[in-house]
Amino acid sequence: MQVKIGKSNKANVSEALSEALSGVNDPSFLLVQAPYDFLEEVASTLKEKFPEVPNLGTAGISYFDSKASDKELVVIAFGSDAKVATGVLTGLSNAPMGDIYNLEDAIKTVSPGKNDTICIEYCTNHEEVTVTSLNVALEQKGVELVGGTVFGTPDGKTSYVMVDSKLYEDACGYVILKNKSGKIRTYSELIYEQAKELPMHIATKVNLENKELIELDGRPAVDVYCEDTGVNRDDVIGNVLKQPLGRVVGQACYISSMYGIGNGGSLINYKRLNENDTVRVLDLRDYREVNGNTFDNIKSENSKISFIFSVNCIYRHMLFTNEGYLNEFIAGMNKVGPHIGYVGGGEQHNKQHVNQTMVCAVFE
Repeated sequence: MQVKIGKSNKANVSEALSEALSGVNDPSFLLVQAPYDFLEEVASTLKEKFPEVPNLGTAGISYFDSKASDKELVVIAFGSDAKVATGVLTGLSNAPMGDIYNLEDAIKTVSPGKNDTICIEYCTNHEEVTVTSLNVALEQKGVELVGGTVFGTPDGKTSYVMVDSKLYEDACGYVILKNKSGKIRTYSELIYEQAKELPMHIATKVNLENKELIELDGRPAVDVYCEDTGVNRDDVIGNVLKQPLGRVVGQACYISSMYGIGNGGSLINYKRLNENDTVRVLDLRDYREVNGNTFDNIKSENSKISFIFSVNCIYRHMLFTNEGYLNEFIAGMNKVGPHIGYVGGGEQHNKQHVNQTMVCAVFE
């Protein structure tokens, strides 16, 4: 696939865009990750310079080469072998289903083949609603989903997604992208495993609105977590990088990261847990080994990699930073193929919203 990655750390938005877009003449689509303060001017400049070219973007931390930065402008320009249609789900807090017809039209425009089309998205909030809504149209056409929750918005500011040079809040911006010259495969990497020596629990009381796990097995959730892990209540949130909670579904497990303790000993999470869900404490694996296996798997399944787009959870980012491993990980991704990553507050892959996970799309 024809993909050109441009970057710039210039402080002037116009100069940064000029540098990042150097050598880009006739793109079919632009994927943009920018510093927060750049986003409004980036949108207006792209509208002026590339009025007919669809774009999708947001602000936050990007991965590239062997480093991470929220001060760098990153632009990925796709060539003539990409067929795309962009769109937005508005009003995630209320009724995003009103925009599903536009998504269905976008999919029809792209005309997905087998394993050659993907939906890439950034959403500002309400991830479970986002994933469910998108899959009303994506699942029936076999289009896979990779995306992330906007993260890194300055305190007191509004999170935005950019779609076709317009900024939206309370929204999910997406692109349906078809690779006309190869396959697109998606991957999800978990560096945690179920703590087999610890019991499984049932979520017996939850508050879905604020993603609060109130009780496990009829007891305060924090008491059960402390009993299983041996940590004190004061250390529970800090222990999430090593021992998060997982929602067990058959042989699969989906992380729900806790970030707060509520009244009465509840755990407040980034991913919803439903009543009667099976929940278990997870243990951190040897992440270097897991990453190496993922890299090998991607290389073995993709004969000629032209681009990799990944979303890594902020908690993975924090763990790897604390362990002095982050730059090594990013460099490892870049050795597999040309790579740009985004640090999300949550990750979306196919029909699941997850935490503490890496999801990625690999383009041949």
